[in-house]
Amino acid sequence: MHAPRNIDVLRLPTLRLQLAQRCPFYYGWVVFAIAASTSYAARPLMSVAVLSVFMVPMTDAFGWSRGLFAGAVSLGGVCAVIISPLVGRLIDRYGSGWMISATSAVAGACAVGLSAISHTWAFYSLYVPGRMVFASPLELATSTAISNWFIRRRSFALALLGVTQGTGLALMPFVAQQLIAGWGWRSAWTLLGLFTMTVGIVPALLMARRPEDMSLEPDPAPRRSAQAEAVTTHPTPDGARKSNVHLRPEHQFTLGQALRTRAFWVLAVFSATGFMVQAGVSLHQVGHYIRQGLPGAAAAIMASVFALAQVPGGLLWSSITKRVPVRYVLAISGLCVALGAMGTALSSTLLWGVLSASVIGSGVGGLHLLLRLAWADYYGRRHLGTIRGITLPVQIGGQAVGPVAAGFVFDATGSYHVVFLFFAGVVVLGSVLVLTAVPPSSAQRPVRLDDEAAS
Repeated sequence: MHAPRNIDVLRLPTLRLQLAQRCPFYYGWVVFAIAASTSYAARPLMSVAVLSVFMVPMTDAFGWSRGLFAGAVSLGGVCAVIISPLVGRLIDRYGSGWMISATSAVAGACAVGLSAISHTWAFYSLYVPGRMVFASPLELATSTAISNWFIRRRSFALALLGVTQGTGLALMPFVAQQLIAGWGWRSAWTLLGLFTMTVGIVPALLMARRPEDMSLEPDPAPRRSAQAEAVTTHPTPDGARKSNVHLRPEHQFTLGQALRTRAFWVLAVFSATGFMVQAGVSLHQVGHYIRQGLPGAAAAIMASVFALAQVPGGLLWSSITKRVPVRYVLAISGLCVALGAMGTALSSTLLWGVLSASVIGSGVGGLHLLLRLAWADYYGRRHLGTIRGITLPVQIGGQAVGPVAAGFVFDATGSYHVVFLFFAGVVVLGSVLVLTAVPPSSAQRPVRLDDEAAS
């Protein structure tokens, strides 16, 4: 089996080619390591889990309302919606590496700038672009890189990416809390920003767009003999994954073809409902528990538990997709998010808070993994960045609505109970809807990656 050679490899950086030639294992694992390190150490900086730790000291320092504070998250999400279609097309054309490098620099610089603010406009002008690159380029670039380099082991690789993302999201709020307690919130922003720039800028330059660009076979399987065909897994018509002797040609949907399928719109709506709850609860959970009488350090534990629970959750969902269609697993993970949101609304003790954060975190881990897997399996690799560049704004829209809605409800009522229960109801409806997201048929003309040279 020969790898396609439709790309002029002489245009690729010499160092990257030399590493690929000398690498004793599949170069996709190098790409994975870079994407994973970004998800672990650089991307969490502008997450709502981290910002939730800064909410109380910053709003107390400036006398801001929590609705006003949460508005920066929502505005950053709106800006991410605007740039996502362009980001997706750029990733499809040029690859994820340069995107990760540039946007890690932006996020780190914005964090350093936040250490010196004293006015609302300054907070918005720095946090909004940082949130924008977190929500769109850093999400699209890392997950698309993994989906482009892995087919047979895509579910496993995306689950491992979720492990690094979850552990990073769990660790950084705790680190931020310790920095705030020891040196104040201004120094905490500076140190976290410098760390993000150190980790995220240089390593990403070793990433390539797809294995075909380097004349490599995509996600090769171990061979029993020189003549043996690779054994692989692929999605079946019902969305599960099974073994087969030969690798079936990938069906590559264009954006226009994807837009004409029911699954596209169902998955988009489900992602909006799920991530509205994820962002709305995660940003305000620390403030909620402080309001219930827990000390700040104990309340911050919920943010770390919420993020850390995504790790086993992602691994669990990944193993289930080998036997169960992905849409059913998506529905189950959505119900976990709903149960966790309900538990958070009704919790006032550390024990029940930890249990609720664990449940909602495991469900969110499923949302991250399973939606990435569904988009790649349903629609193929060639136009994946473009397709996700259109669908990600719907997800980001949900993330934008959740925090600001919860913030203003709190400002009006002095409690998060009603809005968290409302969130739970919405995601239950989304979980029922996603059961109808049957994988699209290949009636549209499928294209192969090696058709790209002729197009």
